[in-house]
Amino acid sequence: MSHVAVVGAGLGGLSAAIHLAAAGHRVTVLEGADQVGGKAGTVELPGGRSSVAVEADTGPSLLTLPHVFDDVFRAAGSSLEDEVDLIRLSPAFRYLWPDGTALNLHHDPRDSTDAVRDALGADAAEDFARFLEYAAGIWEVAAPHFVEGPAPSVGRLARHLRALPRIDPLRSMQGAIDRRVRSPHLRDVLMRYATYNGSDPRRAPATLLCIAHVDLTLGGLGVRGGVAAVVRALARVARRLGVEIRCGSWVERVHAAAGRVQGVVVDGRVVRADAVVINADVAHLKDTLLPDRRTPGRGGAPSTSAWNGILRARRGAPRAPHTVLFPERYEDEFADLFDHDRPPRAPTVYLCAQSRAHARDGWEDHEAVFLMVNAPAEPEVGRRDPAVWRTVRETVEARLRAHGLWVDDDALVWSRTPADLAARFPGSRGALYGAASTARLAAFKRPPNRVHAWPGLYLASGTAHPGGGMPLCVLSGRAAARALVSDLGRGERGRSSRSPISSPRPAYQRWSGQR
Repeated sequence: MSHVAVVGAGLGGLSAAIHLAAAGHRVTVLEGADQVGGKAGTVELPGGRSSVAVEADTGPSLLTLPHVFDDVFRAAGSSLEDEVDLIRLSPAFRYLWPDGTALNLHHDPRDSTDAVRDALGADAAEDFARFLEYAAGIWEVAAPHFVEGPAPSVGRLARHLRALPRIDPLRSMQGAIDRRVRSPHLRDVLMRYATYNGSDPRRAPATLLCIAHVDLTLGGLGVRGGVAAVVRALARVARRLGVEIRCGSWVERVHAAAGRVQGVVVDGRVVRADAVVINADVAHLKDTLLPDRRTPGRGGAPSTSAWNGILRARRGAPRAPHTVLFPERYEDEFADLFDHDRPPRAPTVYLCAQSRAHARDGWEDHEAVFLMVNAPAEPEVGRRDPAVWRTVRETVEARLRAHGLWVDDDALVWSRTPADLAARFPGSRGALYGAASTARLAAFKRPPNRVHAWPGLYLASGTAHPGGGMPLCVLSGRAAARALVSDLGRGERGRSSRSPISSPRPAYQRWSGQR
């Protein structure tokens, strides 16, 4: 039976472990932290009068492409709906502007179109409906070629040529939006999808507007108990399959000999393995785990990072599950981030009210509200002056108070800077999504899941194909497992080595929960 070592217990690592164990391999997951989940982490906050600690999510806050997660659970003989309780949110997002404009968007795109008409007028609703058709067209072509299939390469370029015109790669996101949308408020909403993978909409290809289709048409869901419930469910089914998950096991380097990978080194001791799956930043792999000219790097400048906080907020405030507070000039945020390499002076503020989005428990009279402000990744050398984060925190409080979303009884009880993220995830510089997708053909530059230069080495993370974000990390794990099984065959307990690891249902279908 082949033994596979998975470095990291994030979503990509857990996905790879499940698929490999289901295929009959013996799998050991080595996680340096004391909890699984990677960037989909949690924090325990002091309790109130009951003195019971409150847990809050500190990372992703919306479940999209649920069929991708369902596929992983089905590989383990279960299903997404057997393991977690999903919540349809309507309204899901509330967008607020300084001029008093408010727009609610819903799980169902028909309800969202009606809401756009009510808030922004008939012309905006018409543009919105047509834009959704445009974004859907991109997704239908991009999903099989650049998301769910193998990593695109120059060698397979001919296979992708027919797809390229339909995914609009030569136009920027901003250019495509400005061409189709007249309402400045609606333009702000759609420009924000660049931040879902940490990129600049002024330069990133319009291809990325398929993210709008995933969010606005296919719909996002809440999860009872938070995103942590999904992470725990993945770890639970992995252990059912016999996967060993060792937390507190920091991998120092990849052990290579005779031109191939043969295991990893933990606490100075070699853990032998027939193959190694890296669920970590590829920059950490190249800089530390396997420093060699043949080892792939990030493939571009880092994506954005974030300043995060958790507000202990008085219950009863007029919060939606997810709220976005736009500044007067949203485009200035991207100039600050990408032209001047500084936190936005007038940032967009994102809030997730976790009790409303995920039915999470809070304090007796308060709930946990997760806060996020986009920020640049840490410098290559040194770190930013900590004073800039005090300014960000003060700006966030002022913005929330202006909208009635922070009252005198509220308190910021936790915060995290890009420097904290960089320390927690080596090699990342605090970037949330690997390399930014600023190049027209950025998909061709992202590292593939099989490292050809090092037999036995595979990549499964948001810094490898197909990219960052919860469902893409899960797909990265599946792609790494698929490549490994293709190379080594199935284990003794697996099915025929000719039987491929299952593919998920088409990503352009709306989630029904039925097979």
